[in-house]
Amino acid sequence: MKTILITGGAGFIGSHLVRLFVNKYPEYKIVNLDKLTYAGNLANLTDIEGKANYEFVKGDIVDADFILKLFIERQFDAVIHLAAESHVDRSITNPTEFVFTNVIGTVNLLNAIRHIWKDNTEGKRFYHISTDEVYGSLGSEGMFTEKTGYDPHSPYSASKASSDHFVRAYHDTFGLPVVVSNCSNNYGSFQFPEKLIPLFINNIKNNKALPVYGEGLNIRDWLWVEDHARAIDVIFHQGKDGDTYNIGGHNEWTNIDLIKVMCRIMDSKLRREPGTSEKLITYVKDRAGHDLRYAIDSTKLQQELNWVPSLQFEEGIEKTIDWYLANTEWMENVTSGDYQSYYQKQYQNR
Repeated sequence: MKTILITGGAGFIGSHLVRLFVNKYPEYKIVNLDKLTYAGNLANLTDIEGKANYEFVKGDIVDADFILKLFIERQFDAVIHLAAESHVDRSITNPTEFVFTNVIGTVNLLNAIRHIWKDNTEGKRFYHISTDEVYGSLGSEGMFTEKTGYDPHSPYSASKASSDHFVRAYHDTFGLPVVVSNCSNNYGSFQFPEKLIPLFINNIKNNKALPVYGEGLNIRDWLWVEDHARAIDVIFHQGKDGDTYNIGGHNEWTNIDLIKVMCRIMDSKLRREPGTSEKLITYVKDRAGHDLRYAIDSTKLQQELNWVPSLQFEEGIEKTIDWYLANTEWMENVTSGDYQSYYQKQYQNR
């Protein structure tokens, strides 16, 4: 039985990946390592927590001694690394936290696998999950490919870019078997409501303001989280050592158009007069260093590994809205306490 460590497995993307691997690969032992910060929630995994091939370990990847001890004890055959601070607004408020988690934490994992794998890397893999934000900002044309140069503009994207470089450096210098993927914006169930889609679903439901940065013209490529988990599965098993794979949904939307689609769907589902929710839109001061447009070219992944996204955005967003409306208890649990003070600080005082 292979033992696979998934870091950040109680988070949004991580919980979907853990669920997929636990259910699909009973011959793997899946160890979920998560610090359980505000975005890590074990309630995301109640459906698989009793499975024989699943184990949760609470811990911090920034603690090098803890990480090394864990790796020596468990002798992991592979690592899929998702644990990260990921919200741009938080990185502007506290850049140092992003350096520790995203850079130092990643290096701690790399050092640990160097120690336990030594010269025996047969059948081993370190898979690092990154973001399209490391590439910077696009104009009205073009797409990010695996050859696009890095040009990060926020502390978050700078920290992820640094971690990407360390992963590749450990491959080139020490011969570690690594793969890296850079994904576009994810959406779907179990996403912490500081991110645009669950935040606005919750605000529309509760008739609260919808804070839109600038004029809402920033463009993002949206990827359904379950499609992302499928892509990670394919890359983990079939990707080439040392390679990078871009994962995108081929769903570009300006923020304001996306928000209006959500308003229209929510008005219908909540039996409100058409146009009711759009009145909640409130334009706020733009985010510092706000990239204009991201767009991922995932041709390499599609041609080499035969992955394609299964959902277009209109179908995916309706499924997502249905999930949040049906899981009000989950939403109420994560929108209490520290999140409320954070929301006040980030949006209410603008």
